[in-house]
Amino acid sequence: MLAVAALLTGCQKTGASGGSGGAHSGRLDDRTPVASRPTVSGAVFLAEGECSSRGRGTITEVPCTSERAAARVTARHDSGAGRGPLCPARTDFVLHLSESRPAVDEDGDGAVPRGRACMRNLEPPHPGDPGGGGGPRTIVGDCVYGAGRGEVRETACDGSGKRKPEYRVASAERSRVACGASTALYVTLGGARSIGCAVRV
Repeated sequence: MLAVAALLTGCQKTGASGGSGGAHSGRLDDRTPVASRPTVSGAVFLAEGECSSRGRGTITEVPCTSERAAARVTARHDSGAGRGPLCPARTDFVLHLSESRPAVDEDGDGAVPRGRACMRNLEPPHPGDPGGGGGPRTIVGDCVYGAGRGEVRETACDGSGKRKPEYRVASAERSRVACGASTALYVTLGGARSIGCAVRV
């Protein structure tokens, strides 16, 4: 039985290993910690293909056939935020997992990072889908608005978000010169084709 603290977000983070000795935690972008006691079906907590429940900030591992199952791990990486492979394009949210082991902690917070888990909701909504207005990655089909200081933020293309869309990422290219003539904005994406060519909407 592992004690888990989870922070619910809709952003970039995932994956972690189980193992013996220590409590595991998950962190999302809103940085609101909550605790639960998950049942782990395998040696690794939230391994690829496993499912989790979710509610009021708690995340626990449950069988994918359970009526409590809400999201599935589509990829799990042992690297922390900003390192290692990207989550799949249509990831809905990411969990940052860590293990509570004060004796081997490096920065004094009592937690040892154990990686990231890329999560996909089992049922709609899917904020990670093109135009969905969320997820940890900006992909082709997503809409953004100017947030100042040369930054853009994602919003729903159908206008249901807090901010109306100003641009839509029409294609992803390896360089700016490959973008079409209608390109009004370049958006930094992840992956091999890292230049998003955005048009006005």
